[in-house]
Amino acid sequence: MPVEVEAGTTVMQAATSVGIRIPALCYLKGFGNHPSCMVCIVQDLDSGRFIPSCAFPVIEGMNILTHSVEIREVRREALELLLSDHVGDCEAPCRLSCPDFMNIPLMNRLIAGGRFREALSVVREEIALPLILGSICPAPCEKACRRKPVDGAVSICQLKRFTAQEVSGRDSDLLHGVKKNGKVVAVIGTGPAGLSAAFHLLRLGHGCVLFEKSEIAGGTLRYEIPAERLPGELLDSEIDNIRRMGAEIRLNTLVDEEMFENKIRREFDAVILATGSKTINPIHYFGLGSGESGDLINKKTFVTSRPGVFGCGSMIREEKIAVRSSAQGKTAAIEVDIFLKTHKPGRIHYKFHSAISHLFQSEYAEYLKEGIVSRRTEPSAGIVKGFSDEEAMNEAKRCMHCDCRKPVTCKLRIYADQYHANRKRYMGIERRNLMKNIQHGFVVYEPEKCIKCGLCVEISKKEGENLGLTYIGRGFDVRIGVPFRENMSSALAVTATRCVEACPTGALAFKT
Repeated sequence: MPVEVEAGTTVMQAATSVGIRIPALCYLKGFGNHPSCMVCIVQDLDSGRFIPSCAFPVIEGMNILTHSVEIREVRREALELLLSDHVGDCEAPCRLSCPDFMNIPLMNRLIAGGRFREALSVVREEIALPLILGSICPAPCEKACRRKPVDGAVSICQLKRFTAQEVSGRDSDLLHGVKKNGKVVAVIGTGPAGLSAAFHLLRLGHGCVLFEKSEIAGGTLRYEIPAERLPGELLDSEIDNIRRMGAEIRLNTLVDEEMFENKIRREFDAVILATGSKTINPIHYFGLGSGESGDLINKKTFVTSRPGVFGCGSMIREEKIAVRSSAQGKTAAIEVDIFLKTHKPGRIHYKFHSAISHLFQSEYAEYLKEGIVSRRTEPSAGIVKGFSDEEAMNEAKRCMHCDCRKPVTCKLRIYADQYHANRKRYMGIERRNLMKNIQHGFVVYEPEKCIKCGLCVEISKKEGENLGLTYIGRGFDVRIGVPFRENMSSALAVTATRCVEACPTGALAFKT
Protein backbone atom coordinates (compact mmCIF):
# COMPACT_ATOMS: atom_id res chain seq x y z
CA MET A 1 0.00 0.00 0.00
CA PRO A 2 1.62 3.33 -1.08
CA VAL A 3 1.71 5.89 1.74
CA GLU A 4 2.66 9.57 1.57
CA VAL A 5 3.58 11.41 4.77
CA GLU A 6 5.59 14.44 5.80
CA ALA A 7 9.34 14.18 6.26
CA GLY A 8 10.28 13.26 9.81
CA THR A 9 7.23 11.05 10.32
CA THR A 10 8.03 7.75 12.01
CA VAL A 11 7.17 4.42 10.44
CA MET A 12 4.61 3.82 13.20
CA GLN A 13 2.91 7.16 12.56
CA ALA A 14 2.81 6.43 8.83
CA ALA A 15 1.23 3.04 9.48
CA THR A 16 -1.30 4.56 11.88
CA SER A 17 -2.32 7.14 9.26
CA VAL A 18 -3.64 4.34 7.03
CA GLY A 19 -5.22 2.31 9.82
CA ILE A 20 -2.41 -0.20 10.42
CA ARG A 21 -1.94 -0.84 14.12
CA ILE A 22 1.52 -1.71 15.40
CA PRO A 23 1.89 -2.78 19.05
CA ALA A 24 4.09 -0.67 21.34
CA LEU A 25 4.70 -0.23 25.05
CA CYS A 26 7.08 2.74 25.11
CA TYR A 27 5.33 4.99 22.55
CA LEU A 28 3.28 8.06 23.48
CA LYS A 29 2.26 10.63 20.92
CA GLY A 30 3.85 14.01 21.49
CA PHE A 31 6.84 12.72 23.44
CA GLY A 32 10.31 11.60 22.48
CA ASN A 33 10.51 7.85 22.11
CA HIS A 34 13.27 5.59 23.34
CA PRO A 35 12.68 2.22 21.65
CA SER A 36 13.31 0.18 24.76
CA CYS A 37 10.58 -2.42 24.46
CA MET A 38 11.18 -3.38 20.80
CA VAL A 39 7.63 -4.70 20.55
CA CYS A 40 6.97 -2.26 17.70
CA ILE A 41 9.44 -4.06 15.41
CA VAL A 42 8.69 -4.07 11.66
CA GLN A 43 10.77 -5.28 8.74
CA ASP A 44 12.40 -3.22 5.98
CA LEU A 45 11.97 -5.59 3.06
CA ASP A 46 14.68 -3.97 0.93
CA SER A 47 17.41 -4.49 3.53
CA GLY A 48 15.80 -7.33 5.45
CA ARG A 49 16.46 -5.47 8.72
CA PHE A 50 14.09 -5.32 11.65
CA ILE A 51 13.60 -1.73 12.83
CA PRO A 52 11.75 -0.09 15.77
CA SER A 53 8.82 1.63 14.09
CA CYS A 54 8.13 4.05 16.96
CA ALA A 55 11.43 5.90 16.50
CA PHE A 56 12.58 5.14 12.95
CA PRO A 57 11.80 7.95 10.46
CA VAL A 58 10.38 7.10 7.07
CA ILE A 59 12.67 7.17 4.05
CA GLU A 60 11.53 7.86 0.51
CA GLY A 61 10.67 4.62 -1.26
CA MET A 62 11.12 2.31 1.73
CA ASN A 63 9.15 -0.93 1.64
CA ILE A 64 7.83 -1.95 5.08
CA LEU A 65 6.25 -5.19 6.27
CA THR A 66 4.29 -4.71 9.50
CA HIS A 67 2.95 -8.21 10.15
CA SER A 68 4.30 -11.68 9.39
CA VAL A 69 5.04 -14.93 11.19
CA GLU A 70 8.68 -13.89 11.59
CA ILE A 71 7.78 -10.42 12.91
CA ARG A 72 5.35 -11.98 15.35
CA GLU A 73 8.10 -14.24 16.66
CA VAL A 74 10.51 -11.29 17.09
CA ARG A 75 7.86 -9.34 19.02
CA ARG A 76 7.09 -12.36 21.18
CA GLU A 77 10.77 -12.72 22.00
CA ALA A 78 10.96 -9.02 22.92
CA LEU A 79 8.03 -9.49 25.30
CA GLU A 80 9.65 -12.56 26.84
CA LEU A 81 12.85 -10.61 27.47
CA LEU A 82 10.84 -7.91 29.25
CA LEU A 83 9.01 -10.55 31.29
CA SER A 84 12.28 -12.16 32.36
CA ASP A 85 12.97 -9.03 34.42
CA HIS A 86 9.38 -8.39 35.51
CA VAL A 87 8.56 -8.98 39.18
CA GLY A 88 4.88 -8.88 39.94
CA ASP A 89 1.56 -10.72 39.91
CA CYS A 90 -1.18 -9.96 37.42
CA GLU A 91 -3.67 -11.51 39.85
CA ALA A 92 -3.31 -12.13 43.57
CA PRO A 93 -2.57 -15.72 44.67
CA CYS A 94 -5.84 -15.81 46.62
CA ARG A 95 -7.84 -15.14 43.46
CA LEU A 96 -5.91 -17.68 41.41
CA SER A 97 -6.46 -20.36 44.04
CA CYS A 98 -10.22 -19.70 44.21
CA PRO A 99 -11.94 -22.24 41.91
CA ASP A 100 -14.53 -19.54 41.16
CA PHE A 101 -11.81 -16.91 40.43
CA MET A 102 -13.42 -14.32 42.71
CA ASN A 103 -11.79 -10.88 42.79
CA ILE A 104 -10.90 -11.17 46.47
CA PRO A 105 -8.57 -8.13 46.74
CA LEU A 106 -11.23 -5.82 45.29
CA MET A 107 -13.85 -7.24 47.66
CA ASN A 108 -11.49 -6.60 50.56
CA ARG A 109 -10.85 -2.99 49.56
CA LEU A 110 -14.56 -2.26 49.23
CA ILE A 111 -15.36 -3.82 52.60
CA ALA A 112 -12.48 -1.90 54.19
CA GLY A 113 -14.09 1.30 52.89
CA GLY A 114 -17.54 0.37 54.20
CA ARG A 115 -18.90 -0.14 50.66
CA PHE A 116 -20.65 -3.42 51.45
CA ARG A 117 -23.20 -3.50 48.64
CA GLU A 118 -20.48 -2.88 46.05
CA ALA A 119 -18.41 -5.61 47.67
CA LEU A 120 -21.28 -8.07 47.27
CA SER A 121 -21.61 -7.08 43.61
CA VAL A 122 -17.95 -7.99 43.13
CA VAL A 123 -18.53 -11.34 44.85
CA ARG A 124 -21.57 -12.10 42.72
CA GLU A 125 -19.67 -11.42 39.50
CA GLU A 126 -18.14 -14.86 40.00
CA ILE A 127 -19.91 -16.57 42.89
CA ALA A 128 -23.58 -17.45 42.76
CA LEU A 129 -23.90 -18.71 46.34
CA PRO A 130 -21.87 -16.49 48.71
CA LEU A 131 -23.87 -17.35 51.83
CA ILE A 132 -23.44 -21.06 51.20
CA LEU A 133 -19.81 -21.01 50.14
CA GLY A 134 -18.94 -18.54 52.88
CA SER A 135 -20.23 -21.15 55.34
CA ILE A 136 -18.80 -24.41 53.99
CA CYS A 137 -15.88 -23.59 51.68
CA PRO A 138 -12.54 -25.02 52.92
CA ALA A 139 -10.95 -21.74 51.80
CA PRO A 140 -8.16 -22.66 49.38
CA CYS A 141 -7.81 -18.89 48.89
CA GLU A 142 -6.73 -18.47 52.51
CA LYS A 143 -4.11 -21.18 52.15
CA ALA A 144 -2.61 -19.11 49.32
CA CYS A 145 -2.92 -15.75 51.12
CA ARG A 146 0.45 -13.98 51.26
CA ARG A 147 -0.30 -12.77 54.77
CA LYS A 148 -0.62 -16.32 56.14
CA PRO A 149 3.08 -16.79 57.07
CA VAL A 150 3.24 -13.31 58.58
CA ASP A 151 0.43 -13.34 61.15
CA GLY A 152 -2.39 -15.38 59.66
CA ALA A 153 -4.32 -15.31 56.40
CA VAL A 154 -7.03 -12.73 55.81
CA SER A 155 -10.39 -14.28 56.77
CA ILE A 156 -11.64 -14.29 53.19
CA CYS A 157 -14.53 -16.74 53.53
CA GLN A 158 -15.97 -14.92 56.53
CA LEU A 159 -15.71 -11.64 54.62
CA LYS A 160 -17.42 -13.14 51.59
CA ARG A 161 -20.28 -14.41 53.73
CA PHE A 162 -20.43 -11.09 55.55
CA THR A 163 -21.22 -9.21 52.32
CA ALA A 164 -24.18 -11.48 51.60
CA GLN A 165 -25.45 -11.37 55.19
CA GLU A 166 -25.03 -7.61 55.46
CA VAL A 167 -26.93 -6.87 52.24
CA SER A 168 -29.43 -9.74 52.64
CA GLY A 169 -32.88 -8.72 51.38
CA ARG A 170 -31.52 -5.52 49.80
CA ASP A 171 -29.69 -7.05 46.82
CA SER A 172 -32.85 -7.39 44.74
CA ASP A 173 -31.41 -5.96 41.53
CA LEU A 174 -29.36 -9.02 40.59
CA LEU A 175 -30.18 -8.58 36.91
CA HIS A 176 -29.34 -4.89 36.58
CA GLY A 177 -28.77 -4.07 32.91
CA VAL A 178 -29.35 -7.67 31.74
CA LYS A 179 -31.42 -8.00 28.55
CA LYS A 180 -33.37 -11.21 28.00
CA ASN A 181 -32.47 -12.91 24.74
CA GLY A 182 -35.40 -15.31 24.45
CA LYS A 183 -33.34 -18.47 24.92
CA VAL A 184 -34.29 -20.91 27.68
CA VAL A 185 -31.93 -23.51 29.14
CA ALA A 186 -32.83 -26.59 31.15
CA VAL A 187 -30.66 -27.41 34.17
CA ILE A 188 -31.10 -30.90 35.58
CA GLY A 189 -30.12 -30.95 39.25
CA THR A 190 -30.24 -28.32 41.99
CA GLY A 191 -27.02 -28.98 43.87
CA PRO A 192 -24.16 -26.45 43.90
CA ALA A 193 -23.34 -26.95 40.21
CA GLY A 194 -26.95 -26.66 39.06
CA LEU A 195 -27.77 -23.62 41.18
CA SER A 196 -24.60 -21.87 40.08
CA ALA A 197 -25.29 -22.66 36.43
CA ALA A 198 -28.81 -21.24 36.76
CA PHE A 199 -27.57 -18.04 38.42
CA HIS A 200 -25.02 -17.35 35.70
CA LEU A 201 -27.36 -18.30 32.85
CA LEU A 202 -29.85 -15.74 34.15
CA ARG A 203 -27.09 -13.11 34.42
CA LEU A 204 -26.19 -13.84 30.79
CA GLY A 205 -29.77 -13.11 29.71
CA HIS A 206 -31.07 -16.65 29.27
CA GLY A 207 -34.21 -18.06 30.80
CA CYS A 208 -33.72 -21.10 33.03
CA VAL A 209 -35.78 -24.04 34.29
CA LEU A 210 -34.29 -26.35 36.92
CA PHE A 211 -35.46 -29.94 37.35
CA GLU A 212 -35.17 -31.61 40.75
CA LYS A 213 -36.19 -35.22 41.47
CA SER A 214 -36.72 -34.52 45.20
CA GLU A 215 -39.48 -32.56 46.88
CA ILE A 216 -37.09 -29.78 47.88
CA ALA A 217 -34.19 -28.10 46.05
CA GLY A 218 -30.58 -28.14 47.18
CA GLY A 219 -29.19 -31.55 46.27
CA THR A 220 -26.04 -32.50 48.21
CA LEU A 221 -26.09 -29.10 49.93
CA ARG A 222 -29.36 -30.14 51.56
CA TYR A 223 -28.69 -33.78 52.36
CA GLU A 224 -24.95 -34.17 52.91
CA ILE A 225 -23.93 -31.08 54.91
CA PRO A 226 -24.84 -30.86 58.63
CA ALA A 227 -27.26 -28.07 59.54
CA GLU A 228 -24.80 -26.62 62.05
CA ARG A 229 -22.40 -25.93 59.15
CA LEU A 230 -25.07 -24.87 56.67
CA PRO A 231 -28.36 -23.82 58.29
CA GLY A 232 -31.37 -24.56 56.10
CA GLU A 233 -32.45 -20.92 56.09
CA LEU A 234 -29.16 -19.88 54.43
CA LEU A 235 -29.64 -22.43 51.67
CA ASP A 236 -33.28 -21.41 51.23
CA SER A 237 -32.23 -17.76 51.00
CA GLU A 238 -29.80 -18.48 48.14
CA ILE A 239 -32.37 -20.59 46.27
CA ASP A 240 -34.99 -17.83 46.73
CA ASN A 241 -32.54 -15.36 45.18
CA ILE A 242 -32.32 -17.52 42.06
CA ARG A 243 -36.11 -17.81 41.94
CA ARG A 244 -36.46 -14.02 42.25
CA MET A 245 -34.11 -13.66 39.32
CA GLY A 246 -36.62 -15.59 37.21
CA ALA A 247 -35.63 -19.23 37.44
CA GLU A 248 -38.40 -21.83 37.55
CA ILE A 249 -37.73 -24.88 39.74
CA ARG A 250 -39.76 -28.01 38.98
CA LEU A 251 -39.66 -30.29 42.02
CA ASN A 252 -40.57 -33.99 42.21
CA THR A 253 -39.51 -34.31 38.57
CA LEU A 254 -37.28 -37.24 37.71
CA VAL A 255 -35.86 -36.80 34.24
CA ASP A 256 -35.52 -40.14 32.49
CA GLU A 257 -34.41 -40.84 28.93
CA GLU A 258 -37.91 -40.61 27.49
CA MET A 259 -38.61 -37.25 29.12
CA PHE A 260 -35.16 -36.04 28.15
CA GLU A 261 -35.65 -36.94 24.47
CA ASN A 262 -39.33 -36.13 23.95
CA LYS A 263 -39.73 -33.05 26.13
CA ILE A 264 -36.55 -31.39 27.34
CA ARG A 265 -34.51 -31.71 24.16
CA ARG A 266 -37.43 -30.34 22.13
CA GLU A 267 -38.53 -27.52 24.43
CA PHE A 268 -35.19 -26.01 25.45
CA ASP A 269 -32.39 -24.36 23.52
CA ALA A 270 -29.69 -26.13 25.54
CA VAL A 271 -29.35 -28.46 28.52
CA ILE A 272 -26.93 -28.55 31.44
CA LEU A 273 -26.65 -31.85 33.30
CA ALA A 274 -25.76 -31.24 36.95
CA THR A 275 -27.10 -34.45 38.40
CA GLY A 276 -24.20 -35.28 40.72
CA SER A 277 -22.32 -38.55 41.01
CA LYS A 278 -25.06 -40.58 42.70
CA THR A 279 -27.62 -40.37 39.92
CA ILE A 280 -28.45 -43.29 37.66
CA ASN A 281 -25.79 -43.58 34.95
CA PRO A 282 -26.37 -40.59 32.63
CA ILE A 283 -25.49 -42.77 29.64
CA HIS A 284 -28.81 -44.58 29.96
CA TYR A 285 -30.79 -41.51 30.97
CA PHE A 286 -29.50 -39.01 28.47
CA GLY A 287 -28.37 -41.16 25.56
CA LEU A 288 -24.76 -39.99 25.60
CA GLY A 289 -23.48 -43.16 23.99
CA SER A 290 -21.34 -45.98 25.34
CA GLY A 291 -18.57 -45.79 27.88
CA GLU A 292 -18.15 -43.91 31.13
CA SER A 293 -19.84 -40.52 31.40
CA GLY A 294 -16.58 -38.78 32.26
CA ASP A 295 -15.14 -39.84 28.90
CA LEU A 296 -18.15 -38.42 27.09
CA ILE A 297 -17.90 -34.92 28.53
CA ASN A 298 -15.06 -32.61 27.52
CA LYS A 299 -13.50 -31.53 30.80
CA LYS A 300 -12.48 -28.14 29.35
CA THR A 301 -15.61 -27.10 27.44
CA PHE A 302 -18.08 -29.41 29.26
CA VAL A 303 -19.71 -30.35 25.95
CA THR A 304 -21.10 -33.87 25.66
CA SER A 305 -21.44 -36.11 22.64
CA ARG A 306 -24.86 -34.50 22.08
CA PRO A 307 -24.95 -31.00 20.52
CA GLY A 308 -26.34 -28.46 22.96
CA VAL A 309 -26.01 -30.77 25.97
CA PHE A 310 -23.41 -29.89 28.60
CA GLY A 311 -22.35 -31.60 31.81
CA CYS A 312 -20.76 -30.25 34.98
CA GLY A 313 -20.07 -30.95 38.63
CA SER A 314 -19.73 -34.41 40.12
CA MET A 315 -21.16 -36.19 37.09
CA ILE A 316 -17.80 -35.45 35.40
CA ARG A 317 -15.72 -36.39 38.42
CA GLU A 318 -16.83 -36.52 42.02
CA GLU A 319 -16.23 -33.16 43.69
CA LYS A 320 -15.99 -33.09 47.46
CA ILE A 321 -15.70 -29.30 47.57
CA ALA A 322 -18.85 -27.34 46.72
CA VAL A 323 -16.94 -24.33 45.42
CA ARG A 324 -15.42 -26.49 42.66
CA SER A 325 -18.87 -27.71 41.62
CA SER A 326 -20.08 -24.11 41.73
CA ALA A 327 -17.20 -23.04 39.52
CA GLN A 328 -18.01 -25.79 37.03
CA GLY A 329 -21.64 -24.68 36.96
CA LYS A 330 -20.50 -21.17 36.07
CA THR A 331 -18.17 -22.46 33.35
CA ALA A 332 -20.95 -24.61 31.89
CA ALA A 333 -23.25 -21.57 31.78
CA ILE A 334 -20.61 -19.54 29.94
CA GLU A 335 -19.99 -22.37 27.48
CA VAL A 336 -23.74 -22.63 26.84
CA ASP A 337 -23.80 -18.89 26.18
CA ILE A 338 -20.99 -19.27 23.64
CA PHE A 339 -22.81 -22.20 22.01
CA LEU A 340 -26.12 -20.33 21.74
CA LYS A 341 -24.39 -17.33 20.16
CA THR A 342 -22.15 -19.23 17.74
CA HIS A 343 -23.97 -22.58 17.36
CA LYS A 344 -20.72 -24.41 17.99
CA PRO A 345 -18.77 -25.34 21.12
CA GLY A 346 -16.29 -22.75 22.31
CA ARG A 347 -13.68 -22.47 24.98
CA ILE A 348 -13.22 -19.78 27.61
CA HIS A 349 -10.02 -17.81 27.14
CA TYR A 350 -7.84 -17.44 30.22
CA LYS A 351 -5.59 -14.38 30.22
CA PHE A 352 -1.82 -14.36 30.47
CA HIS A 353 -0.66 -14.28 34.06
CA SER A 354 2.65 -13.15 35.50
CA ALA A 355 3.47 -14.67 38.89
CA ILE A 356 6.24 -14.39 41.46
CA SER A 357 5.22 -17.61 43.24
CA HIS A 358 6.31 -16.80 46.80
CA LEU A 359 7.60 -13.81 48.73
CA PHE A 360 11.04 -13.61 50.26
CA GLN A 361 10.89 -12.99 53.98
CA SER A 362 12.62 -9.66 53.35
CA GLU A 363 9.64 -8.64 51.19
CA TYR A 364 7.01 -9.06 53.90
CA ALA A 365 7.67 -5.52 55.14
CA GLU A 366 7.11 -4.12 51.64
CA TYR A 367 3.70 -5.76 51.38
CA LEU A 368 2.73 -4.89 54.93
CA LYS A 369 3.02 -1.22 53.95
CA GLU A 370 -0.50 -1.57 52.52
CA GLY A 371 -2.12 -3.67 55.24
CA ILE A 372 -2.82 -2.63 58.81
CA VAL A 373 -0.78 -4.22 61.60
CA SER A 374 -3.28 -6.56 63.21
CA ARG A 375 -3.66 -10.27 63.81
CA ARG A 376 -6.51 -12.19 62.18
CA THR A 377 -9.93 -11.20 63.48
CA GLU A 378 -12.41 -13.80 64.69
CA PRO A 379 -16.14 -12.92 64.86
CA SER A 380 -16.97 -12.00 68.45
CA ALA A 381 -20.55 -13.24 67.93
CA GLY A 382 -19.36 -16.63 66.68
CA ILE A 383 -18.75 -18.20 63.28
CA VAL A 384 -22.43 -18.68 62.37
CA LYS A 385 -23.46 -15.07 63.04
CA GLY A 386 -20.24 -13.77 61.55
CA PHE A 387 -18.54 -10.36 61.58
CA SER A 388 -19.96 -7.07 62.75
CA ASP A 389 -19.45 -4.15 60.36
CA GLU A 390 -16.44 -2.90 62.31
CA GLU A 391 -14.86 -6.36 62.54
CA ALA A 392 -15.29 -6.92 58.80
CA MET A 393 -13.76 -3.56 57.92
CA ASN A 394 -10.77 -4.14 60.19
CA GLU A 395 -10.17 -7.65 58.87
CA ALA A 396 -10.44 -6.46 55.25
CA LYS A 397 -7.81 -3.80 55.95
CA ARG A 398 -5.29 -6.57 56.65
CA CYS A 399 -5.23 -7.35 52.90
CA MET A 400 -1.75 -6.52 51.55
CA HIS A 401 -2.84 -5.72 47.97
CA CYS A 402 -0.90 -8.48 46.21
CA ASP A 403 -2.73 -8.02 42.91
CA CYS A 404 -1.71 -5.65 40.13
CA ARG A 405 -3.56 -2.35 40.03
CA LYS A 406 -3.69 -2.43 36.23
CA PRO A 407 -4.85 -5.99 35.45
CA VAL A 408 -6.95 -4.82 32.49
CA THR A 409 -4.92 -1.92 31.05
CA CYS A 410 -1.35 -3.18 31.49
CA LYS A 411 0.04 -3.28 27.95
CA LEU A 412 2.70 -5.80 28.89
CA ARG A 413 -0.03 -8.24 29.92
CA ILE A 414 -2.23 -7.43 26.92
CA TYR A 415 0.53 -8.07 24.38
CA ALA A 416 1.97 -11.05 26.27
CA ASP A 417 -1.51 -12.54 25.99
CA GLN A 418 -1.94 -11.69 22.31
CA TYR A 419 1.49 -13.01 21.35
CA HIS A 420 1.35 -16.09 23.62
CA ALA A 421 4.55 -15.09 25.39
CA ASN A 422 6.27 -17.58 27.67
CA ARG A 423 7.19 -15.64 30.79
CA LYS A 424 9.70 -18.29 31.88
CA ARG A 425 11.65 -18.53 28.63
CA TYR A 426 14.48 -16.18 29.66
CA MET A 427 13.85 -16.09 33.39
CA GLY A 428 16.95 -16.45 35.55
CA ILE A 429 17.38 -18.55 38.67
CA GLU A 430 17.10 -15.57 41.00
CA ARG A 431 14.77 -12.60 40.86
CA ARG A 432 15.08 -9.09 42.21
CA ASN A 433 13.48 -8.15 45.51
CA LEU A 434 10.14 -6.46 45.08
CA MET A 435 9.75 -2.97 46.52
CA LYS A 436 6.77 -0.66 46.97
CA ASN A 437 7.15 3.12 47.09
CA ILE A 438 3.97 4.52 48.68
CA GLN A 439 5.35 7.97 49.60
CA HIS A 440 3.00 9.76 47.20
CA GLY A 441 -0.49 10.65 48.37
CA PHE A 442 -2.36 8.70 45.67
CA VAL A 443 0.30 6.94 43.57
CA VAL A 444 2.28 3.77 44.25
CA TYR A 445 5.51 2.98 42.41
CA GLU A 446 6.77 -0.60 42.05
CA PRO A 447 10.16 -0.37 40.27
CA GLU A 448 10.42 -4.12 39.58
CA LYS A 449 7.46 -3.79 37.19
CA CYS A 450 9.10 -0.93 35.27
CA ILE A 451 10.33 -1.56 31.69
CA LYS A 452 12.40 1.69 31.61
CA CYS A 453 10.40 3.18 28.75
CA GLY A 454 11.17 6.65 30.12
CA LEU A 455 7.69 8.09 29.48
CA CYS A 456 7.34 9.30 33.07
CA VAL A 457 10.77 10.95 32.80
CA GLU A 458 9.72 12.71 29.58
CA ILE A 459 6.33 13.78 30.95
CA SER A 460 7.64 15.13 34.24
CA LYS A 461 10.35 17.04 32.37
CA LYS A 462 8.14 18.45 29.62
CA GLU A 463 5.11 19.35 31.74
CA GLY A 464 6.74 21.44 34.41
CA GLU A 465 7.83 19.36 37.38
CA ASN A 466 10.49 21.11 39.45
CA LEU A 467 12.09 17.77 40.29
CA GLY A 468 10.52 14.99 38.22
CA LEU A 469 11.79 11.45 37.66
CA THR A 470 15.09 10.43 36.09
CA TYR A 471 17.29 7.50 35.09
CA ILE A 472 19.52 6.28 37.89
CA GLY A 473 22.49 3.99 37.24
CA ARG A 474 23.79 2.68 33.92
CA GLY A 475 23.53 -0.34 31.66
CA PHE A 476 21.54 -3.33 32.91
CA ASP A 477 21.29 -1.78 36.36
CA VAL A 478 19.56 1.41 35.21
CA ARG A 479 16.26 2.21 36.91
CA ILE A 480 13.72 4.99 37.10
CA GLY A 481 13.75 6.91 40.37
CA VAL A 482 13.63 10.21 42.17
CA PRO A 483 16.83 12.29 41.95
CA PHE A 484 18.76 13.65 44.92
CA ARG A 485 17.17 11.10 47.26
CA GLU A 486 13.98 13.15 47.41
CA ASN A 487 10.58 11.47 47.76
CA MET A 488 7.92 10.61 45.18
CA SER A 489 5.53 13.34 46.35
CA SER A 490 8.16 15.96 45.50
CA ALA A 491 8.99 14.32 42.16
CA LEU A 492 5.40 14.07 40.90
CA ALA A 493 3.77 17.15 42.39
CA VAL A 494 1.80 18.10 39.26
CA THR A 495 2.14 15.28 36.73
CA ALA A 496 1.32 12.21 38.83
CA THR A 497 -1.98 11.45 37.08
CA ARG A 498 -0.46 11.95 33.62
CA CYS A 499 2.45 9.65 34.44
CA VAL A 500 0.20 6.91 35.84
CA GLU A 501 -2.02 7.00 32.76
CA ALA A 502 1.01 6.82 30.45
CA CYS A 503 2.80 4.01 32.28
CA PRO A 504 2.44 0.87 30.09
CA THR A 505 2.63 -1.52 33.07
CA GLY A 506 1.54 -1.52 36.71
CA ALA A 507 4.78 0.13 37.81
CA LEU A 508 3.08 3.49 38.37
CA ALA A 509 -0.52 3.15 39.49
CA PHE A 510 -3.20 4.81 41.57
CA LYS A 511 -3.41 3.50 45.11
CA THR A 512 -7.19 3.11 44.98
